[in-house]
Amino acid sequence: MKVRTRYAPSPTGFMHVGNLRSAIFEYLIAKNNNGDFLLRIEDTDQTRKVEGAVEFIYDTCKLCGLDFDEGPNNPGKYGPYTQSERLDIYQEYAHKLVEMGKAYYCFCSPERLDDLRREADERKIAFLYDGHCKKLTNEEIEERIANGESYVIRQKMPKEGTSTYEDIVYGEIVVENRILEDQILLKSDGFPTYNFANVIDDHLMEITHVARGNEYLMSTPKYNLLYDAFGWEKPTYIHLPMVLGSDGQKLSKRNGDASFMDLYHDGYLPEGVVNYLALLGWSPETTDEIFTLEELIKIFNPKRISKSPSIYDIKKLNWINAHYMKKLDIDTLCSITVPHLKEAYDLSNKSDEWIKHLVSIYQDHISYGKEIVEVTDLFFKDNIDYNDECKEFMSDETVPNTLRIFKEEIENITDWTVDNINLVINNVKEKANVKGKMLYMPIRIKVSGQMHGPELPDTIYLLGKDIILKRLSK
Repeated sequence: MKVRTRYAPSPTGFMHVGNLRSAIFEYLIAKNNNGDFLLRIEDTDQTRKVEGAVEFIYDTCKLCGLDFDEGPNNPGKYGPYTQSERLDIYQEYAHKLVEMGKAYYCFCSPERLDDLRREADERKIAFLYDGHCKKLTNEEIEERIANGESYVIRQKMPKEGTSTYEDIVYGEIVVENRILEDQILLKSDGFPTYNFANVIDDHLMEITHVARGNEYLMSTPKYNLLYDAFGWEKPTYIHLPMVLGSDGQKLSKRNGDASFMDLYHDGYLPEGVVNYLALLGWSPETTDEIFTLEELIKIFNPKRISKSPSIYDIKKLNWINAHYMKKLDIDTLCSITVPHLKEAYDLSNKSDEWIKHLVSIYQDHISYGKEIVEVTDLFFKDNIDYNDECKEFMSDETVPNTLRIFKEEIENITDWTVDNINLVINNVKEKANVKGKMLYMPIRIKVSGQMHGPELPDTIYLLGKDIILKRLSK
């Protein structure tokens, strides 16, 4: 059977990096097996639907190279691919379950259910619906429906024994049936619950591998009972460990955790983000850490997904993204960085050549596009500050003479070029009889306020002769 996976987000917000990691894993599972990768929009909770969220899902996945073989924007023979357009399908299968004796109508009022929850809270036990409506006769059910009473359809769960299934990541999972609630399958408004719709859709769309968060580990026996009720083959389950923020809390769209688009607009590269997220909770058989999407497809093995939660580490993301930044051609690098420079600084008196030169010398010094702003501030401010480490270095007795000679040499330059600035530095080396850090460090600190940075001659050239002399005079 052809491997088929699905990414099935709810359009309740923008994709944070945990959602995107799930999509990446599902894509890699499918493509490693020459299979199909589907998009299904699970919008049964209409109250939480966010305008524009579906378009963000499309845009994010397209930028990341996660092309869908089927979906709402690329329909195939298994559609519709949006759950709100499949209501008649869910209603048909819910009523089939009732006819088979695997589900039942429940007319309990919200007030009665609230009383049961309150009682459970007082007894300090988990709330489980008590199965009150399972006792209704067919005549009672027909009469109440005829009277227009509101109802839901609940799944009839076994209350004895255990349910067992195998998960690729967590192995054998055993759940006691007594803790399985008679869950609602079809709500009173005719919409299905997630727990019901995802089973119906996965079967009808011939999904072979279901990858989702490990919060569904204990719910999966409910889904398997539905598969068994219909006599359907169950999919292979791959439950993914949580992605936690640096605070140890689960990443959440509701809490405003970083979305892919936030990173993208800050100048992170999609290939860098995908590379990082693929390693978040999964490891290859080698110690390598830099992989293209095509390379990940070839080597991805879901059995190497970790059981432990993963920490979203922005420093590691920066390290990986910097690898891709270093490989960009200068025009692409400028397209990612210059908009941030223009937003932060007045570039009206800077030529395109100057801006491109500035960006080029910082290519190996930035991890993402927006970082160009903080590392280049020395070119756009009148006064520079020196930290204690700089001040301590500048207290060396050789520094004043080195800077005096450097200032004289700079004053004598008539043609302001990088080559001539290089000559100046070599002259200082000979005349002041200094070399290495005792040559370069005093000059760099004096003109930039920093002990480290890009090539010194380029830095001096871009600052300009007037600013260099002004800083040397202070």
